Amino acid sequence: MVKEYFIGIDNGTQSTKTVVVDGETGKVLGKATKEYGLVEGLPPGHKEQDPAVWIDALIDTVKRAIKNANIDPRDVRAIGVSGQQHGLVPLDEHGRVIRPAKLWNDTSTFRESEYLIRKLGGLRRVIDLLGLSIPPGFTAPKILWLKRHEPWNYKRLKTILLPHDYLNFYLTGRKVMEYGDASGTALMNVRTRTWCKEVLEAIDQNLEEKLPPLQSSDKPAGFVRKEVAEIFGFRDDVLVSAGGGDNMMGAIGTGNTRKGIVTASFGTSGTIYAYSDVPVIDPKGEIAAFCDSTNAWLPLLCTMNVTVSTEFVRNLFGMSHDEMTEAIEATPVGSEGLILLPYFEGERTPNVPDGTGVFFGLNSRTFNASHLARAAMEGATLGMNYGLNRMRELGINPKQIRLTGGGSKNRAWRQIAADIFNIEVVCLKIDEGAAYGAALQAIWTYRNYMGEKTTIQEITDRYVEIDESTLISPNPNNIEIYRNLQKIQDALSKSLRKIFRAHREFLDKYVSP
Repeated sequence: MVKEYFIGIDNGTQSTKTVVVDGETGKVLGKATKEYGLVEGLPPGHKEQDPAVWIDALIDTVKRAIKNANIDPRDVRAIGVSGQQHGLVPLDEHGRVIRPAKLWNDTSTFRESEYLIRKLGGLRRVIDLLGLSIPPGFTAPKILWLKRHEPWNYKRLKTILLPHDYLNFYLTGRKVMEYGDASGTALMNVRTRTWCKEVLEAIDQNLEEKLPPLQSSDKPAGFVRKEVAEIFGFRDDVLVSAGGGDNMMGAIGTGNTRKGIVTASFGTSGTIYAYSDVPVIDPKGEIAAFCDSTNAWLPLLCTMNVTVSTEFVRNLFGMSHDEMTEAIEATPVGSEGLILLPYFEGERTPNVPDGTGVFFGLNSRTFNASHLARAAMEGATLGMNYGLNRMRELGINPKQIRLTGGGSKNRAWRQIAADIFNIEVVCLKIDEGAAYGAALQAIWTYRNYMGEKTTIQEITDRYVEIDESTLISPNPNNIEIYRNLQKIQDALSKSLRKIFRAHREFLDKYVSP
């Protein structure tokens, strides 16, 4: 029997993960991870990485994953790449990176975001044009930032790519964008899947010539270059699928390819997203009406501070993960009124780019490590639930939420999530998230390229399984506590918006970068 193996690569903010998947069983045979950091010494709000770090991590993890899988690399048939969304990778005329990539969590572009929304006629007009808003984290304001702040670099700009597009370019030599990741640029109309000329011209009259062609998500990006094949010992005909953003790949990896299934990712950031066969447009612009990487749509909310919040508190008190879990479980539900606004890196949903972290409700009873730890976990989850409530208002009614990401491995967090979301939650048997989704997309693309008529739903139905041992239902006694805590957190957030802006101006004036 001919062996067929598929590789999924997930380029994240903190690390790159690669998995090798058996095309027959869907089992992960080998995996490898390489961690890395951000460019150091930048002012608050600036988050950047050198794309060369991603290439090094890709080569390292693919080699080790193949070795760990103990397979013949000549049996690899296709590769799929997942990437952190929104990052700006600027290339010159020779395809070389001009400067470090500004990442999804870079909020230094908030003035450019405000300018574009204002220039285009306000939020309602922007949503009419694009189907979504233009928050600071998206790519469009990053391009304008580069034009305004580094005109010498902007003058050299020939091609704009996203992180996963750049890795596809390295693998294949082709510069393309697929609909899913492209929908997070705030340059594309998500309804028509075409570049929006009004937004492009608001940034630069000649911007369209710097953008790669768009393509559907089921079409391959190309084949691996000969030089890449030689590095890994591949055949020259290894296919590279279109790939997509990490959320789009996470949807595939969790089987979120049908209505009623919702995925919640508890990572550095927090995302909740659902499958839709029509665009889900939010008039308020809080829910992103993304396209997915299966040629459908992926209404999504993103909060920027999830494990960021819990890790700050855990490190502050020098607790192990187990010690923190025990402290949280020993603390009353609702942290006796202690609430965290977890806006340590600003926030995207709700859109509070000037935000900072705020503990509210500190007193002699709550000012201790265990209360602060539980409030951090609850606060991050309440922040995600703010967006989930908005999704429900838009007609998305989940029957089950599938959890993924590092935070989902914590039993205390799973119960808190079930109680705050007020719905059963469950993890997956294969929790490799976006990397696994990238491999499944590669299988789908390869099968269709070889002439098989296979849907993505058939692929995910076959390979994705939930882990019944992690299934948790909400505790009825806790639902009302969290419903009232949610109201307080939402009101607190709204009441501090002007104060956050004044605080940002204070920092700009008196605090050195």
